[in-house]
Amino acid sequence: MAFEQEVVLMRRYIHKNPELGGNEYNTAKFIESKLKEFKINYKRLGNTGVIGTIIGLKSGKTIALRADMDALPINECNNVGYKSRKDGIMHACGHDAHMAIMLGAAKLLQQKQNELGGNIRFIFQPGEEISDGAKEMIKKNALKNPAVDFILGTHVSPWLKSGKIGLKFGAMMAAVDELKIEIIGEIAHGAYPHCGKDALVAASAFISMVQCIVSRETDPLEPAVVTFGKIEGGDAFNVICKKVTLGGTVRTFNEKTRSLIKTSILKKLKGIEASYGVKCVAYYNDIGSPLVNTPWITEACVRTAKEFYGKDNVEILEKPSMGGEDFSEYLRIVPGNFIYIGTSKDKHTSYPWHHGKFNVDETTLPKAARYITYAVCELLKNN
Repeated sequence: MAFEQEVVLMRRYIHKNPELGGNEYNTAKFIESKLKEFKINYKRLGNTGVIGTIIGLKSGKTIALRADMDALPINECNNVGYKSRKDGIMHACGHDAHMAIMLGAAKLLQQKQNELGGNIRFIFQPGEEISDGAKEMIKKNALKNPAVDFILGTHVSPWLKSGKIGLKFGAMMAAVDELKIEIIGEIAHGAYPHCGKDALVAASAFISMVQCIVSRETDPLEPAVVTFGKIEGGDAFNVICKKVTLGGTVRTFNEKTRSLIKTSILKKLKGIEASYGVKCVAYYNDIGSPLVNTPWITEACVRTAKEFYGKDNVEILEKPSMGGEDFSEYLRIVPGNFIYIGTSKDKHTSYPWHHGKFNVDETTLPKAARYITYAVCELLKNN
């Protein structure tokens, strides 16, 4: 079987059989079967994480390659032969493609074992979408034995044309915080609101107050987003609401700004309690760090990408994204770089991440696997 076809078929198998974060059991077995087929040593980390290791015959440093494994609770709307077989679950963020690229690179790198100037660690990581996968893999020593010196990650991008590659110096993605807030009042008849404490009115006031944090309290030159995407509360149209639950997220790059927003939100909740006579309970979860690429590795990736893809197909991204990626957790420990692979060929491959019609130009995946192989060999040779 031709290499190009093999990579595409691996992607299609994974796409047809998506699994949510923490439940990637079949996906892990498939990855293990491929690593075994490629004669690469592997082991399971936790329930569904998998690592593989190639020890080069020439001594040198160790480079890690990471691919995320989990799908999303989204119903697929694509009419394709490899459509998800599971209702309400879909690879709508390209993790199927990331695994196929990684497995393709693993096969090629194993064939070059005698030439490698160091070692390769493959990290197949569960739970990226639920934001706890990277931390768990790190706790379970995915970056050890042998110790990883630097790391690369890839992500397919519907914002880049097929055949192009996107690289970003420095800060690339934001820190991610999760908010869950309960506002608890007192129930009463809707005709006699003075007899209760209206949690719904208090929640409305709180949401409006919080929107002023970014516009009036943070440095306007520092990127920040505060979004509430979920609100639940109330029992009936004529009953004063007793309890409201809010769900939201905060995105920042600067730790000072991140701390300021958290402090301000909690302070405003105290004010809501005093003003409306309600009780507020806040669960503020610092999910992930900002993703900041290492300059010298980015420079090496730019060089190798220009050599492999051609300089006209390498885009240096100027603006960071307010999206989050737990690849950032690896970068807190070892130097590395996150790489965008352009996969937009037509309208069918240009839907955004997390869309029911998300798809990729599959012809880009084998080439990405060959590029990663080339970049790894160059990094090990020159470092």
